[in-house]
Amino acid sequence: MASAAVVSEKRPGRPLSFDRDAALEQAMLLFWRHGYEATSLSDLTTAMGVTPPSIYAAFGNKKRLFLEAVELYLAPPSAPADIIDQAASAREAASALMSGAAHAFTNPETPPGCMLATSAISVSAAAADVQSALSDIRNAVEAHLRRRIEQGMADGELPVDTDADALAGHTTAVIQGISTLARDGATRDKLLRVVQTAMRVWD
Repeated sequence: MASAAVVSEKRPGRPLSFDRDAALEQAMLLFWRHGYEATSLSDLTTAMGVTPPSIYAAFGNKKRLFLEAVELYLAPPSAPADIIDQAASAREAASALMSGAAHAFTNPETPPGCMLATSAISVSAAAADVQSALSDIRNAVEAHLRRRIEQGMADGELPVDTDADALAGHTTAVIQGISTLARDGATRDKLLRVVQTAMRVWD
């Protein structure tokens, strides 16, 4: 993340008066719970324990703060690309993505559901570039999984007539769906059973 660079460009020689990493984590949790537009600067300053000038000095503006929060949300070990690359097969990659999401979306220490899905709810035209950035992230994950499926087809793991695009899209749709279920109060056990059902298309 380009944190220190932003600070040094705007406030050369002046150290931050707060823990930037801890403040960013609080911002991430707030965006995760309420979404991008529903989270006000006042909400952020209260949760982060900083003043508006400190946010501007350290992060530039709300949009840049949000995008850094997304980077933190997607950081290893839960980075989707890493999960896909480390899986022994395409099937295991899809299973790991969905079951990992089921666990993450029901973690009692974090807001329910997916931060990317929550943040994209009711985004107005004024924040279209934020919506586009989130869409690009989701599409990139799906494309990465599609390539893994295509590799599985080439390796003989999957039939050569497998619809890689549809299979990757199905996995993405399930993840977004269980995010909604989690926000509606579904238990982890239910989400994992949904994942087990979804994996039957791979049999």
